[in-house]
Amino acid sequence: MSVLQEISSNVKNMKTLEYSLLARWTKQIKEDLRQGVKKPFKEVIDVSWGDPHRGGVKPLTFVRQVLAACLYPQLMNGEKLPVDVRQRAQKLLDGCAGWSVGSYSATGGLPEIVQRVSEFISRRDGGVPSNPENIFLCCGSQWALTRILNVLVNAEAPYPTGVLTPAPCYSTTTLSIEGLGGVVVPYYLSEERGWELQVEELHRALESCKGACHPIALYVINPGNPAGQVQSRKSMQEVIRFASEKRLFLLADEVYQGCIYGEKEFVSYKRVLSEMGPPLSDTVELASFHSASKGFMGECGLRGGYVELVNLDPAVKKHIYTLFCADSSPPVLGQIALDLMTNPPQPGDPSYLLYYQKACEVINSLQGFSCQAVEGGAFAFPRIHLPAKLVSLSGVLASPGSDYGQEEGTFHIRFCILLPHDVLGELLRRLSDFHTQFMKDFS
Repeated sequence: MSVLQEISSNVKNMKTLEYSLLARWTKQIKEDLRQGVKKPFKEVIDVSWGDPHRGGVKPLTFVRQVLAACLYPQLMNGEKLPVDVRQRAQKLLDGCAGWSVGSYSATGGLPEIVQRVSEFISRRDGGVPSNPENIFLCCGSQWALTRILNVLVNAEAPYPTGVLTPAPCYSTTTLSIEGLGGVVVPYYLSEERGWELQVEELHRALESCKGACHPIALYVINPGNPAGQVQSRKSMQEVIRFASEKRLFLLADEVYQGCIYGEKEFVSYKRVLSEMGPPLSDTVELASFHSASKGFMGECGLRGGYVELVNLDPAVKKHIYTLFCADSSPPVLGQIALDLMTNPPQPGDPSYLLYYQKACEVINSLQGFSCQAVEGGAFAFPRIHLPAKLVSLSGVLASPGSDYGQEEGTFHIRFCILLPHDVLGELLRRLSDFHTQFMKDFS
């Protein structure tokens, strides 16, 4: 008997992303170029990944120096590394069993790092208390989100579990929901209003799934991925009231909180919930996610993230802990990256000035494209105004909007904006040339 017959139907029903097909096509194009096949371009620019280092962004010196010293402690002998680097590496190694990053840590992470992450959260949220016992370090925020979904989605229930999910939305999340046997219930962000999350749309989405599934959770991304919007306090308050009224577990994906542009301010869902006071602040169940993979650090390969649980029933939290235990411990280097992200160099430290030289600049105006102002996050999600005969972009690999959810009759692409200026400039030039040629051919 074929093993295929034994594979979970939930896994078999997971859709193949359009990006996967484009990636295979692009691989062939790159091989053609290598073989000297003539194309209207000489190379392919890949901006589909949310991976700044892959795109040419240089790692932060302080982060790599500390990591290097932790991996090879002999580097701390002498004066080659700044004193604050050596002190931080020493402190981190003191928390590792056997004074080695090669040893296991506790299931929820190194206690010293968990404590410092808790202190970071409290500082970020204006003094709102954060209990280290409610924080779990993990190998990336998406890993933690999938584990929480594993607890929420009941594949054996009479009705499948529904999760209200934004459109556009990070595609890996929707795949995770489907793979666990859940149902993705899309609510559409308003592109015309800067990808605003409107509570009326949440009501519509909830009404649309009646009889098809049992909605149990509401997933929000702030700052948005791929749309790049930043929610206002008012919008977040409306979402929290909606979650409370409909008895929905709130999943807050906040991994791009360190990437805010313009006058907007990032405020966490936990802070807004706390400021709303009882009974909401004592009853709305919330899981908040953050990661060292995203934002200006961009350490995607180190796999470091955390989830903080708010207002969870202790019995439920026990099951979550059990799930996390199934994977031994999160990668120690990822935990270190998380510690460096939440506790960067401070004014007066030798590494402070170099650390904060990094800057982000986004070009948002282009003929033939319209893009709502990118307020935060690492991506732009521009709309392409083209006839229905849209085929391809010349020499640019971008993620198609269809993988993230878009309204009928609209076309979008997602591309990473945390890239070197020369790469972004070449990308925008190619997009502009493509649009001009396309309109000439099909007008």
